[in-house]
Amino acid sequence: MRRAVALLGACHPGPAFAVTVLAGLLARAVGLAPGGIALVVVAVLAGQLSIGWSNDLIDLARDRTVGRADKPLVDGRVSEPTVRLACGVAVVATVPLSLACGWLAGVVHLVCVAAGWSYNLGVKATPWSWLPYAVAFGGLPAFVSLTENPDQLPPLWMSLAGALLGVGAHFVNVLPDLSDDAATGVRGLPHRLGARWSPVVAAAVLVAAAVVIVVGAPIASGTVAAVALAVTAVLASVALLARGRAPFRAAIAMALVDVAMLVWAR
Repeated sequence: MRRAVALLGACHPGPAFAVTVLAGLLARAVGLAPGGIALVVVAVLAGQLSIGWSNDLIDLARDRTVGRADKPLVDGRVSEPTVRLACGVAVVATVPLSLACGWLAGVVHLVCVAAGWSYNLGVKATPWSWLPYAVAFGGLPAFVSLTENPDQLPPLWMSLAGALLGVGAHFVNVLPDLSDDAATGVRGLPHRLGARWSPVVAAAVLVAAAVVIVVGAPIASGTVAAVALAVTAVLASVALLARGRAPFRAAIAMALVDVAMLVWAR
């Protein structure tokens, strides 16, 4: 049991399961049947597990250099071969699960997963570090929509909101690790902007995502839209002012609020 918990801890469970929940809510919003929702959720979970485990495997030497005691691979709670096997199984499972949603939807999801892998493999150390997040989060609504109807892409505002949410999540996710990353040569866009401006950019992008949804989605109730924007503003303040992992959690909460608006609109 302890090894299983450690293995789970090496997959970046917070982001992995948050994205999976977002996918499930989107699937519900577009009207997929329970079986379709389950298939979307399992496919996205497999892809997210592969991204999370590959991240810790690729960063193992770097994490050891900076003494990341919170990483199960670094402190030996789980072995490298075990994580490699789990990652390989997740990758193999992602392909048929994605294609079972329809060949076009499956290809879109595989592109989203590939974007996550590209980040792990080196894009995160470039000024384009935000791009994999934009592609993955922006492509998620298209994957879900094409699963429901292979002939219909989601409206542009939906993918734009997803891309903005992804970019915002990227910024707040790396904030706690700026110094560790700098010590090991990782200089993505948030690192280049620095600890002063990255939270500002993150909050602005996440609020912009909420505004796009309120303007684009057919939300009949002005009260619901106003409350959602107010909650988003509060969470944006947390993302801007808090420290540690709180900004990332606030970003995920903002994403959940945005998806809840979409579900309400449907």
